[in-house]
Amino acid sequence: MKNIAVVGTGYVGLVTGTCFAETGNNVICVDIDENKVEKMKSGIVPIYEPGLDTLFDRNIKEGRLSFTTSLKDAVDKADIIFLALPTPPGADGSADLSFVLGVGEELGKIISDYKIIIDKSTVPVGTAEKVHAAVSKNAKVDFDIVSNPEFLREGFAIDDFMKPDRVVIGTESEKAKKILNKLYRPFVRQGNPILFMDEKSAELTKYAANSFLATKITFMNEIANFCELVGANVDDVRIGIGSDERIGKRFLFPGIGFGGSCFPKDVQALVKSGKELDFNFEIINAVLRVNDVQKLKLIDKLINHYGELKGLTFAMWGLAFKPDTDDIREAPALYIIDKLISLGAKVIAYDPEAMQNVRTIYKDKITFTDNQYEAISNADALLIVTEWATFRAPDFNKIKHKLKSPKIFDGRNLYNLEDMEGKGFYYESIGRKTVLK
Repeated sequence: MKNIAVVGTGYVGLVTGTCFAETGNNVICVDIDENKVEKMKSGIVPIYEPGLDTLFDRNIKEGRLSFTTSLKDAVDKADIIFLALPTPPGADGSADLSFVLGVGEELGKIISDYKIIIDKSTVPVGTAEKVHAAVSKNAKVDFDIVSNPEFLREGFAIDDFMKPDRVVIGTESEKAKKILNKLYRPFVRQGNPILFMDEKSAELTKYAANSFLATKITFMNEIANFCELVGANVDDVRIGIGSDERIGKRFLFPGIGFGGSCFPKDVQALVKSGKELDFNFEIINAVLRVNDVQKLKLIDKLINHYGELKGLTFAMWGLAFKPDTDDIREAPALYIIDKLISLGAKVIAYDPEAMQNVRTIYKDKITFTDNQYEAISNADALLIVTEWATFRAPDFNKIKHKLKSPKIFDGRNLYNLEDMEGKGFYYESIGRKTVLK
């Protein structure tokens, strides 16, 4: 059992703190937002993540998980301090380290005995050195700075933390290695590795992993776009190449681009890090360019079909950047909404979890409904933007009856082409033939 402080209760911090408490550690989570802290003390989970509420509630009741606005109170009781702070992208794509370095300086004033201070946030190569310098400005005791990047998928974060493919720990301190090896041992009982390396390699591992996955997604989107030109079926191509064990089946589903809190930010930050050293990531730059275009693929299809979009009404199913989350950061839906509004179209949207977050941005510029079928009443067409499970097997008779005409533009390839043809829909998807009514 360890005493742990987690500074920052965003997505990564809250999952990290809760999962460490679940394995018997005493965890104090710190946040400067007093209202948020009071809600968490009352058992209210501030984010949507499947399974988190159960662990959250259990560990509060067991006294292993607590919350405070006082950094000093948390640090005084902790042996290990995780920094799970935001590193938002600047205008040039670089990661903003002001929150991380600011807390580092404060920690130097507070710590009175040896602590392990861990960068859990995704940070550029060389950040551990900067954090060490920030803490050293005021510290009078020994400490170690460690890089321990997270690899959590929103919607699957609990499983990813409790049963990780690997744990990456960047430190050259033997003392820190022994302590962290013991801390993470309960999570790798099936034999998955704890990988120790230097701090810079650990920092780069996170950026490299996300950039590679973003590249894989983008490659498949380009193949899908080419399939439309030559009359091939991307579903068959995907299965054909995914069966090759060197390539694998995952991250090969085409769509309308990647979004979220990780891929866009991390890819941009890696590019910016390269520029600072006069190194050009040519492949990754291309990934960003292609992804920007892909987010508006449905708009291209709508213009090609209708010509003028002004005065038309489109129902939109899905707002979150992916299912099983309320996260709308860099969500393709936002780019599509912006473009539709600029072209004079009306949007009626439904999402199981993300509507409130989108409402704060658009207010009354678009319409929100509490039911997916209400969204399509008298709409000119239905747009599928996020692949929520509730959209996978809908009542097609109801859709056909409620729409002005039976037209679906599917950015996530949810439906079988032959089924749509048999049901009498005009159906456009990504990388497959258009089904004509």
